[in-house]
Amino acid sequence: METQSEVYDVVGIGFGPSNLSLAVALEEHQSKGNGNPISAAFFERQPALGWHRNMLLPSAKMQISFLKDLSTFRNPASQFSFIAYLHAAGRLAQFVNNQDFFPTRQEFHDYLEWAESSFSDRVTYSSEVTSIRLPQAAGEQPVDHVQVEVRDTSSRGTRLVRARNIVVSTGLVPRMPVGIDRDERIWHSSEFLEKFRKLDHGQVKKVAVVGAGQSAAEIVRFVYDTIPGASVSAIMPSYGYSIADDTPFANKIFDADAVDDYYNGTERSKDSFWRYHKNTNYGVVDDEVIRDLHQRAYDDEVRGTPRLNFLNLSRVDSVKQTGDDVRLTLHSVRNDETYHLDVDVLICATGYDSMEPTEMLGELESHCLRDEQGRFRVERDYRLATGPGVHCGVYLQGGTEHTHGLASSLLSNIAIRSGEIADSIAERRTPRQFSTA
Repeated sequence: METQSEVYDVVGIGFGPSNLSLAVALEEHQSKGNGNPISAAFFERQPALGWHRNMLLPSAKMQISFLKDLSTFRNPASQFSFIAYLHAAGRLAQFVNNQDFFPTRQEFHDYLEWAESSFSDRVTYSSEVTSIRLPQAAGEQPVDHVQVEVRDTSSRGTRLVRARNIVVSTGLVPRMPVGIDRDERIWHSSEFLEKFRKLDHGQVKKVAVVGAGQSAAEIVRFVYDTIPGASVSAIMPSYGYSIADDTPFANKIFDADAVDDYYNGTERSKDSFWRYHKNTNYGVVDDEVIRDLHQRAYDDEVRGTPRLNFLNLSRVDSVKQTGDDVRLTLHSVRNDETYHLDVDVLICATGYDSMEPTEMLGELESHCLRDEQGRFRVERDYRLATGPGVHCGVYLQGGTEHTHGLASSLLSNIAIRSGEIADSIAERRTPRQFSTA
């Protein structure tokens, strides 16, 4: 059944770390007594908060400092910081004694769940936004809100919500190699742990992992350590894993000031940002993981029991399944020849595509302006540029790499980004837009 329409200042589509950080920013904006209350509702397709759950491998660490949490860079005194979480959990002293800037991915996920528990009244899970529609505006009045239809994935009931601003944060989209589809024996890294736990490990003798980035290397290490009887083939287009540049000057690319430099830069300078600094995050691996894998391969050689195979300068041309076997046809860049590899499981750690909001925006999409290359025009406050007939705010948390640079979909700048969006929403409100929800 469709319920009576509700009105909110902000409707967030998706509730991962980005929109969780926005919820924190809106809460702290109000706690400072900054004007009238800003009402917000968030809708998430998953049944609970989940951030790369299938890559929460034992001992896998974050690649950013714990200080780059939901709030600290915007508000060091925040009650939602990672330090506040550690204090609440009674582990602050122990964490400090670790003398490590990088918590495990599991602990950071626990932190996100701890912060999320303060916003249970503002988020609805198992809820999918099915349409965004423009209201039937009277006369020539500009549109100052949109109608958002939300479907409950469990009951299949619908809920109609009016939003003065929407913030889209549906996350990255898993990318598979061209021509390869996922099934019970062929996975993307985004579903790794869930599928891995269902395997009969005693029956698995050969595993292949495609990719040369952090996820690929971590999966190779994990499978090697977890199934001692299996051989693991690491398939990569490069000669070997490339180290992630996390040195101080390179890391400045993720500073808030760097977003201004990128946004206001020329096309040539933006190209330079990517060309020179892509190795800070994309297709690279932490030094510790690289050394771990090399040591394992060396130990295998010493023992005369090689289980770890690095198939470098190779790409997967095609995949064919016969019963429980997966046959890969590989193309070697080294000698331009093809060869076959039979495995029990193929795992594609082949990355993600950026969030693409076009379909999600529905009727709003035709009112959003685009640049000469057909990409959305995005203002500095992460708001889509719209035509004169639309005054409601449409904000993106992701999908803005072409305007805001390398950190657009990463945690590095999450606190500042969410704060800028919250400030923009508050500053753009007109007197008649005060919340009635």
